[in-house]
Amino acid sequence: MHIAVVGLSHRTAPVEIRERLSIPEQTMEASLQQLRSDEQVLEASILSTCNRLEIYALLRHPDQGISAVGSFLSQHSGLSVDELSPHLFTFHHEDAIAHLLRVAAGLDSLVLGEGQILSQVKKMVRLGQEHRSLGPILNRLLNQAVSTGKRVRTETNLGTGAVSISSAAVELAQLKVGQARGVDDLVPLDQEQVAVVGAGRMSRLLLQHLAAKGCRGVVLLNRTVSRAETLAADFPDLPVQCRPLVDLDHCLSTCSLVFTSTAADDPIIDAERLKRLNRRSSLMLVDIGVPRNIASDACDLAGVEAFDVDDLQEVVARNQEARREIAVEAEGLLEEEARLFLEWWDGLEAVPVVNRLRIQLEDIREQELQKALSRMGPDLSARERKVVEALSKGIINKILHTPVTNLRAPQPRQQRHTAMKVLQDLFELVDGSNET
Repeated sequence: MHIAVVGLSHRTAPVEIRERLSIPEQTMEASLQQLRSDEQVLEASILSTCNRLEIYALLRHPDQGISAVGSFLSQHSGLSVDELSPHLFTFHHEDAIAHLLRVAAGLDSLVLGEGQILSQVKKMVRLGQEHRSLGPILNRLLNQAVSTGKRVRTETNLGTGAVSISSAAVELAQLKVGQARGVDDLVPLDQEQVAVVGAGRMSRLLLQHLAAKGCRGVVLLNRTVSRAETLAADFPDLPVQCRPLVDLDHCLSTCSLVFTSTAADDPIIDAERLKRLNRRSSLMLVDIGVPRNIASDACDLAGVEAFDVDDLQEVVARNQEARREIAVEAEGLLEEEARLFLEWWDGLEAVPVVNRLRIQLEDIREQELQKALSRMGPDLSARERKVVEALSKGIINKILHTPVTNLRAPQPRQQRHTAMKVLQDLFELVDGSNET
């Protein structure tokens, strides 16, 4: 068995590739079932966010398993393996474990120390459990990744003041508005007519940061107005006007700054739509949705600026340095957690040997017990028979306790292999790996 991760992220692929690989929650079960349908994939889980698509898998054979995952990604995206390959990364075993822990801790995020990724890893675990694609190996690894992410945030200051994708989007708007006014710095958004499209988690964070950056009011559009109103109620100090999504054209005509964060599979704003509008001012569009909510041709129009998640690097760089030293401290915790998991994994190597030893001793126990019972004759009561049988089982368990504990205890791999070989030779244990 072999643990691996295959995926792509903001570091390896542009947003137009990432959106082709995005897997929404409503199709997650089918995707996991498709992955597990290949005999090479023993366990599987999928992490799909706006910045990454990663498949963690327990594989029967490394090369064949990676090929199976690659075929799934190609089929899902509609891109050939050759088109996908330049954007994919593959990590095996120790490197895959280390990568997962870095992701859960926010060390591999676009925004260093970003906290939302931990919630997304938790969601990955929940979906894998609900759809029965996880087994004992990945279940333990993923849950340890979640606890590691929590530990990093508890024991270091990495998450203190760490910005999210949403806050980076607001800062990008502040920076671009400032540049339009001839100021190369972040400026308040008190003069902008602002709209937010979508009422999900990312939009909640947008409203939070817009309020903190001087925004005087927001138009919040959503397909379901009641959901927008529920979200708006959590921001009593920020005037929020809730409207249905059918009012989008009106907002695009009257607002100067529009953020989009919806779960739409296709762009809801493009050049054709914008051309039909009688816009009163210049328009800045900031899209943090993946798949993108705003088509790439929108910025071809005069007076329109459009930005997506890949454009956030400009403001992210301003915030990274302050947390790099803290990140080094966090890396030490990750190394410790990775070592603990690998020690547990290495201990699994002893399981087949221990099982063969237990079966062999159990056969001997059963044979000798039947001999002893036959010699005792029919006068032995049922209670006395149970006592004798319990005695024989207790002896076997006592004999097995020390070698089993020592074999599975943390130790160098070569030392464990030597102990396993000695045990196999002493007891002439037959390898049953080819038995059916």
